[in-house]
Amino acid sequence: MTASTGRGRLHLAAALDQPDVHRPARYTEAARLAESGGLDFVTLDDSFLRPGLDALGVLASLAPATSRIGLVPTLTTTHTEPFHVQAEVATLDWVSRGRAGWRAEVSTTEGEARLFGRRHSAPEERLWHEAGQVVEAARRLWDSWEDDAEIRDTATGRFIDREKLHYADYQGDTFSVKGPSIVPRPPQGHPVTVVEAASAHARRTAARYADVALVAATSPEQAAEARAALHEQARAAGRDPDELRVLASLTVDLAGGEGAASPGHGGGGPRGTAEGPLYRGGPVGLAGLLAAWHESGAVDGFHLRPADPRGDLERLVNGTVALLQHRGLFRTFYPGSTLREHLRLPRPANQYALTGEQS
Repeated sequence: MTASTGRGRLHLAAALDQPDVHRPARYTEAARLAESGGLDFVTLDDSFLRPGLDALGVLASLAPATSRIGLVPTLTTTHTEPFHVQAEVATLDWVSRGRAGWRAEVSTTEGEARLFGRRHSAPEERLWHEAGQVVEAARRLWDSWEDDAEIRDTATGRFIDREKLHYADYQGDTFSVKGPSIVPRPPQGHPVTVVEAASAHARRTAARYADVALVAATSPEQAAEARAALHEQARAAGRDPDELRVLASLTVDLAGGEGAASPGHGGGGPRGTAEGPLYRGGPVGLAGLLAAWHESGAVDGFHLRPADPRGDLERLVNGTVALLQHRGLFRTFYPGSTLREHLRLPRPANQYALTGEQS
């Protein structure tokens, strides 16, 4: 069920971050709860800066325990091999049957660089430029197998049609990849790329390469301005801006009651904090905020970070989302099976099959 406005379908995602939790069962429980509410996807953060579970490994373990919700781990493009990154994301797409995404992030500190010992840290502008090149290389490698490259002809003993494998031959500023990939083309063609557009450099990369951009905003006007700027940059980069989803990223503290937001939260809106926009109030007030922002065309949806990973996620799904569904503003079931279908994004054509380029 969708809203009866011209704004398009409301998209909702939630963070599963639980820094002190090292039991996979807790993440499984949270992902299933989010899936019961019909959320588009869940995210799990990761960084070289802190100890903890590997985000991609955790979400891969959730693939057989869920059936529809998208799974989006953070992967750092700095100090990692693009060939390995794309293979890991492609594998997640296969094990989840087309529900994978990845949030591209950069590593800016010298301490992180010393963990690898291959190079020093670099300016953020250069790192985000490199991140964009990693996305481009990944997409070429995902396309290096045509969709029907696997023939599995037992009679002739041929597993692959070699004419349908292609070299990526991508040269970046700090790396090069040849290919083809070691993983067949993912079910989605290209798993969904998410970028948190928190700086001018990240916004530039998001506009050029991301399928989903996350923005921080404390008002619908601020969110609409960020969305318009991203769309304009996407258009300038030769993209169709309608294929870029812009979600407002909010931390939500829903333990404060069932009504409107707490005083100081903008009469129902979030307020700025050092960690980003924070909404503190009740599930009902949050439902009103999400509906109003989306109805105004400020954003395509929201990426919500529960302040209390367990309690607030439950209040979000059983309170806020249930109310939006009751009002006909958010779907009550998944109409498709892949993350791209949830986000209403087309499956990309294979660039090598499209041009007929030979390997």
